[in-house]
Amino acid sequence: MVCKLSTRLMNICVASFCKVQQLEKAEVVIIDAIRLGTLPDVVTYNTLVAAYCRYVNLDAGYKILHRMKEAGIYPNVVTYNSLISGASTHSLLSRCLDLFDEMVKVGIHPDVWSYNTLMHCFFRLGKPHEANKVFQDIVMSKLSPCSTTFNTMFNGLCKNGYTDNAVSLFRHIKRHGFVPQLITYNILIDGLCKAGRLRAARMVLKELGESNLQPNASTYTTVMKYCFQSGQFEEGIEVFHEMKDKGYTYDAFSYCTVSSAFAKTGRLEEAYKCFELMVEKGIELDIVSYNILVNMYCIGGRLEEVYDLLNEIEQAGLKCDEYTHTTLIDGLCRSGNIDGALKHLKYMDTLGFDSNLIAYNCMVDRLCKAGHINKAMKVFESMEFRDCITYTSMIHNLCKERRFLTASKVLLACLNQGMKVFRPTQRVVVKGLRSVGLFSEKQGSLIRKYDLLKYICTK
Repeated sequence: MVCKLSTRLMNICVASFCKVQQLEKAEVVIIDAIRLGTLPDVVTYNTLVAAYCRYVNLDAGYKILHRMKEAGIYPNVVTYNSLISGASTHSLLSRCLDLFDEMVKVGIHPDVWSYNTLMHCFFRLGKPHEANKVFQDIVMSKLSPCSTTFNTMFNGLCKNGYTDNAVSLFRHIKRHGFVPQLITYNILIDGLCKAGRLRAARMVLKELGESNLQPNASTYTTVMKYCFQSGQFEEGIEVFHEMKDKGYTYDAFSYCTVSSAFAKTGRLEEAYKCFELMVEKGIELDIVSYNILVNMYCIGGRLEEVYDLLNEIEQAGLKCDEYTHTTLIDGLCRSGNIDGALKHLKYMDTLGFDSNLIAYNCMVDRLCKAGHINKAMKVFESMEFRDCITYTSMIHNLCKERRFLTASKVLLACLNQGMKVFRPTQRVVVKGLRSVGLFSEKQGSLIRKYDLLKYICTK
């Protein structure tokens, strides 16, 4: 009895050290316990296997099996489940399958968690059909699927673009007695939102509200976020008020998302009130919160207060990031202070950010929209790095100024670097070249230069 109690105490100590990633101390505990006459059991080694797979690597976890054999302890299904989980975490599908086969060969029968982990690995690697076969194996082997099994299926199907199949499966098993959890509804709502099916997501949200379960802040925030991202601001704000009426506690993300949405729709007073409410609730502002506030001030033309806000950020012990400065540059451009924006862009270059690409893209676009196309070209040409957004913005604005030849040169430069440009953008350039007579059979040498554009646009 004393020995069993001592082994249990040792296992608790080993598990505690493993949880805080102090594996060396966990090993010391085992060594000291053996010296005192307390031998480790399969639980001890299973704890080490899981910890080494999670915090070191799969091979380190697998080596524990040799130590178990030397100690005369046989691995069980938990041991192999930990190894399969470790392989799955690192997307090592072949190792997952090898471990699964090895487990069967040594006479250990896989349980539902073995199948769950293998199914999750297939989904992670974009193999939904293979994952579905594993799911069918669970049913055929007469193992009882657990809620995690179904949630893994729903999540994997949604993330692999099979949202309709996930919803259909959900409806089918629900009719056969499956009781969904809150996490099940959250998975489906998130999947539907990402697929752009906000109306269906709202219906599932309504269905959740009519069940015995209660939506949490994460549920509402998911729907609200995708409403705003898709430009459905009124629907997003409606979800926000519904969330507020039901007394849910918001986090900083919820408040910032709603404040930003109010600002984008020109409802600045409501945006400020939402932000003030967040402060009243005692939620600590981070740099993301401050960036949204900077944007609100810029939209409202309160540029002098923006500089005070920058000082406040520093006093709060935070550091302005590239988005803070980019927002200020955008605000200066909106107010017509182009010279001030250019000066701040040069100042930003001295701050040592890894990349100021977003700020430069913003500057190019704003200069073009303000009618300073030549200044925009100078900034464009001075950029060390450019992406497809840089090129697309420059091409569109050059075409608006009917400078189609220059636009075509920018487009070809972009294509020559292997960057993707939307076909409508390419068609605008070719159409413009034709309209000014630069793209016809008479210009033999010139048409060869644009053969690539002509080929793409006729596909």
